[in-house]
Formats: sequence, structure tokens, C-alpha cells
Amino acid sequence: MTLVAVCSLKGSPGVTTAAVGLAALWQAGETPVVVECDAAGGDLLGRYRLETAPGLMSLAAAARRSAGQGLVWQHTQRLPGGQLVVVGPAGAAQARASLAQLTRVGSGALRWAAARVGTVVIADCGRIEPDSPTLEVVREADVMLLLARARDDALSHVAMQWPTVARWSRRPCLVLVGDGYPTGEVARELEIEVMERIPEDPKGAAALGGQPMRRATPPRSPLGRALARIADLAASRVVVPPGWGPEQAAGVDPGIGAVGSPAEEARNPRQSWSGVQR
Repeated sequence: MTLVAVCSLKGSPGVTTAAVGLAALWQAGETPVVVECDAAGGDLLGRYRLETAPGLMSLAAAARRSAGQGLVWQHTQRLPGGQLVVVGPAGAAQARASLAQLTRVGSGALRWAAARVGTVVIADCGRIEPDSPTLEVVREADVMLLLARARDDALSHVAMQWPTVARWSRRPCLVLVGDGYPTGEVARELEIEVMERIPEDPKGAAALGGQPMRRATPPRSPLGRALARIADLAASRVVVPPGWGPEQAAGVDPGIGAVGSPAEEARNPRQSWSGVQR
């Protein structure tokens, strides 16, 4: 019974790869589905040569008539790695129109789907803009994972916007991506807990997507191990009170407990951080 929003504020820190990886490595006993909610257009359609339908557009059309818990599953496809996905259209105009339909008042198709016992909906929200319809998905989510590269430009955006971003979700979590400033330094300077750090691992990313690899299996790759930890941490932050359902899920804090400790600091050279210093 979980809705996780994965997003960023700037650039391309690998939101789609992270969403697909979380679905591949989510804890046993629950069924995850990735829904592409990027208002700029989806990537999975072209990356894996999938079909336009079923997908986000057909889901949005069906949501006009109903918003049952099983609706999302009727519009999924499978990646080569076996992950279930609702693919977004590549075009921004079509993506925004579909998302506007899904997130209009009274619809909440993703929230309804996530209310189904044993279901995890992982929304690939891409880069969030203040006027994006995707923002409503983030607000409905149980956990928001904000990905940011650990470098000056990306961290400057996090430093300036975190007070606003933190109000988007009842459980906002910062995840660093790649090389750059050590995790502990980022946490101290920004006064934000860092949930985890995702390494640069192209081979691991390919394996998580279902491409055959000679060596490490997806869970054993550096990327796979990091995403498995994030999946476990995200799941631990969701507490479902008795009687919890989609009606209560929109806008009610479920009383989530305290967060854990940051990941181990990355060993990287220090750099100038002029854009982030307070």
C-alpha cells in the first residue's frame, strides 16, 4: 500500500533508472509497478522500444470513467527485466494532458492503485516544475525521493528550494547521485538528512533494465545494492494505520516515525561550493 514519487529539481540525475531499479529490487511480498509521470515526456518508450498503448494515455482515458484499484494494472507493459511499467508518451504535450487528467480533483488513479494491499506504485516524476501537473502525484505520495547530483549547480538548487520542496510531501528524502561532495558534508551544510547515495554504474543500470551482463547480477552491482537499500528505507518510512485507504491517503499524515542515518561518505576530492554556502 505504497506510493513512491521519484523526482529531481535540475538536470538528469537518473530518475527513470532509479525508478526502474527500485521496482526490480523492492522487497519480496509486494508487487511494484513503475508509472512514468514526467511532464516533459517519458523515456521508457524509446529506450526499450515499447508500444504507445497500453500506457499513460490509455490510463488517463480510462480514469475518466473509473478509478478502481485495479485500473493501473490494465495499462501496463513489461520491460525485458520483467518490471511492470505504465509508459508515458514521448511528447511533452501528450504527457501533460494525460497527467492533468489523472491528477484532477476526484480522480487519484495512482493513489487508488497504491491503496491495494501488496501494491507499490513507483511514480517516475522526472524534473519537477512549480506549474507541473506531476506535482499533484508528489503530494499524494507516501514518500518522495528527490535525486540530486552532489555538485555545486544541483546542490545550489536543493539549498534554495528545499524549504518549499519539503512541504510537497509528508516524507521528503534526499538521495545523492554520483561523485562530488561527501555525503556527510552535504548533510551538514544543507542541514538535510541524506537517505542514501547512488553510484555511477552504467553496467548495473543496463542489468537492472534487463540487458544481459556477463558479470554481476543486478542486485549485486554497486547500483543494485544502493537501490536495494533505498527500497528498504523507503518501505520502512511508510506506516499504514488501521482503516487506511485511498480516501484518507490524500492529504493526511499517517504518522511516520523517525528517519535513519546517512550513508557512508563518498571518498572524493573537495571542490569549491560557492553556490551552496550559507
